[in-house]
Amino acid sequence: MFSGAKSRPFRVYGERSTGSSLSSPQTPPSKKINFKSALESIRVSEQFFLGINVFKVGQNGKLEPALLTLSKDRFVISVLPRKLERTSSSGSSSLLLRPNILRNRIKSTSSTGGDSVDGGTSISETILSTTASNDAVVDIGSIDRIQAGQNTLRFEMARQREKKQSMSPRNFMGIPLLDENRSFSLVFRGAKTMDLMVDDGGDREEILYVLNKIVQEYGRAKLKVGNEVLLLRYIWNDVDRDNSNTINEKEMGELLNRINFQIKEKNHSAVYQKFAKTLGLDKATRKKGLTFEQCVTLLHKTKRDTWQVKPVTQLFYDMFGQFMNNNKVRKKVSATSFLNRFLLTVQGEQNKTLEDVLQIFRGLHGLELADVANHITEKDYISTEHFEAYLLSRGNDIYDPAKEQYKKGDMSKPLSEYWINSSHNTYLTGDQLTSRSSVEMYVKALYRGCRCMELDIWDGGKDEFGNPVPIVYHGHTMTSKILFEDIIKSFQVFLMMHPMTYPIILSLENHCSFPFQQVMAGQLRSILGKNLYIPDEQSLLGDLPSPSQLRGMVVLKGRRPSGATDDYDTDDDAAADDMTEQQSVRTERTSSTRKVSKSVKIAPELAKLTLFHGTKFRTWEESSQTPTYHMHSFSESRVKAFSKSIQCHKWVEYNQTHMSRAFPSGKRVDSSNYSPILAWSTGCQMVALNFQTPDDPIRINDGRFRENGEQGYVLKPPSLLSKEETDPRSAMLEVKILSGSCLPKPGGVSFGECIDPYVIVSLFDCHEGKEVTSSQTTNAVFNNGFSPIWNFEDSFHFQVQNTCVAVMQFAIWDKNPPPKNDEFIASASVPISCMRQGIRSVQLFDANNTRSGAFDFASLLVLVKFEHCQAEI
Repeated sequence: MFSGAKSRPFRVYGERSTGSSLSSPQTPPSKKINFKSALESIRVSEQFFLGINVFKVGQNGKLEPALLTLSKDRFVISVLPRKLERTSSSGSSSLLLRPNILRNRIKSTSSTGGDSVDGGTSISETILSTTASNDAVVDIGSIDRIQAGQNTLRFEMARQREKKQSMSPRNFMGIPLLDENRSFSLVFRGAKTMDLMVDDGGDREEILYVLNKIVQEYGRAKLKVGNEVLLLRYIWNDVDRDNSNTINEKEMGELLNRINFQIKEKNHSAVYQKFAKTLGLDKATRKKGLTFEQCVTLLHKTKRDTWQVKPVTQLFYDMFGQFMNNNKVRKKVSATSFLNRFLLTVQGEQNKTLEDVLQIFRGLHGLELADVANHITEKDYISTEHFEAYLLSRGNDIYDPAKEQYKKGDMSKPLSEYWINSSHNTYLTGDQLTSRSSVEMYVKALYRGCRCMELDIWDGGKDEFGNPVPIVYHGHTMTSKILFEDIIKSFQVFLMMHPMTYPIILSLENHCSFPFQQVMAGQLRSILGKNLYIPDEQSLLGDLPSPSQLRGMVVLKGRRPSGATDDYDTDDDAAADDMTEQQSVRTERTSSTRKVSKSVKIAPELAKLTLFHGTKFRTWEESSQTPTYHMHSFSESRVKAFSKSIQCHKWVEYNQTHMSRAFPSGKRVDSSNYSPILAWSTGCQMVALNFQTPDDPIRINDGRFRENGEQGYVLKPPSLLSKEETDPRSAMLEVKILSGSCLPKPGGVSFGECIDPYVIVSLFDCHEGKEVTSSQTTNAVFNNGFSPIWNFEDSFHFQVQNTCVAVMQFAIWDKNPPPKNDEFIASASVPISCMRQGIRSVQLFDANNTRSGAFDFASLLVLVKFEHCQAEI
């Protein structure tokens, strides 16, 4: 298929060009692209453009007066400083607050002479800006969510700061007390937050309604445009420095740098002038600059005019033929050929019909793409540009949409039949010894799909009324402390916003004395109310409840028998078994000399709220005879030992009716992670990882739980639910990395040099009770993240040992010269059981598992073949 593709240059214009030449003076006028004005139809109060008084929470938790404004095109939210002046009111000693307008302009002056925002809209007495930082301006396309309340780290710091100060409703500087009912946060670019509180008289609900409506409309509108249009719109305000709504010759270099395509600076002018002349622009128009539509065409031409053969071009010719029946170069393909020569054969999509293809074609014809002469109007044909757009689209993703789709009917099995997205020491923001604890980490984990979270609860002090205050932190370390109550409130807020959430399991590592446990029980009841699952004795009999039965509920894992002292309650207790795990595996019985930590008695008030009762492990035979709500916790080292044991299948059988939880070794003080693959292969449901650490294991976890609509629950494969012991199914896999599209800089930043991307393809697998990892790496493509082409004659071959649990990861890195380390850019992890064969796009995610901002349009194009496949796929 790819013979000779890399060795010969390929011209894209001339007698046998796939694309149409832009050199003809008869080039039609630029096609209008409507995406840039797609949000203007949303009705917004004029106050959003003039500015709404808010208080922004700074990095140190300090409230700072600011002004929230929305650009006229609704694509940009700005939160810029405003200065408060104190003025005495006539006849009164009270203070009136007056905004002091800072005269520094951030945009050009409009025709009316006033300060302007977004292309000449006059704003009087409102623009309050010095030079805006990156975090002072948030693009709608970078917003992951908008959340009400104060569940972020900065709000936590603000509350702590407020407690240390004695403040009246407004202090002498005019800063009000925190009010949760006026507070909200913009969560953007994966991990950043802009935390705001509306000033007195402001309407938070109106702000949330308008901003959410804009974000939703953006989500719909972006499906109707190509990736180049999305990319250009995202960077437009940054590169259009003079706010002329055009890109001139001076701004050309910045545009190319932002898309990660390097041309020597001395050639910027020549490239600009040549392209402008190609469009037939006269000297005056060239000086003024290129319009948005013309810049989209420039991006298309930049990608098209390369000395290398584009993989898409070669694939198009290989499948459909380079020449048509009339001996002209092929520029289009029919629906019938698309079905028979592509979908049914190369892609292996045997269920597709001609009507399916025509529906795909209708969507492609509706896309806003670059304005090129190769216009195809027949509804049953598409152009090469349409074909490329389809290959890179979400609809052609390597992750099988049938697997990714939420399946409500699969949620009625007992909880023991699911893998459950789980985290370890969820409260920590960093390492296990000195990092900060934060309620925000629970909120982040929830939105990342985590449904089992851990709380280490200890006796705190007393409040002003003498009541016990339970706290959460990593005991006997220097990590900071947060309130148990605040964490529970965050769950209730989440459930109010998402009432159909499948059960949230709280793994309570309870170190508290009776009085503090009683307070915990009271707070759980009063805060969660009907959202707290309280099992009765009858419900504890027989199978565990299903996710559907517990929807919208918080479920407790801890200890149920009141006063029990002979059962494990904490990870520390379970980890004590590491000292004798080899002996335990050999004898299936615990050594009498094993170190056992001091047990904590459980208050009846807390015990009766608990479903999952943690017990110590003796033998699988004994464990299998216990009630189904009894469960075990094992450290990662014990998971490895059990997996290599001849008794491993007994653990698999135990996990068919009971629950198990695995957690990282205590030696991982840096909060690094272990691979979840081995534990999953035993049917272990809760494989707890450190969510704060962006490493390969957490990315594997993200890929696994994309399945079933990111609900946090994935039904285990039949082989793990069968009473018969069977050998795992295997497969041979061939992968070719073809090209990339719109790859951002590391972290999605807007500054820095063009990237030199390369791809690491890794298979995370297990075989005979051991983890198996294999990786292969492409060459680096220098100075091109916009449209890199790798040596697609190279094939990577992988032997998959266990198709039920194996996960393949595509990770893009930026090559740096020594001694600087290479930098992670983006990745995608795909379970082999969810992988589709053929020419596929790989939709890429940032380190926080989001596709917002600069990652929204980043993708790879790969070729995948299953050879001698015997897998359950």
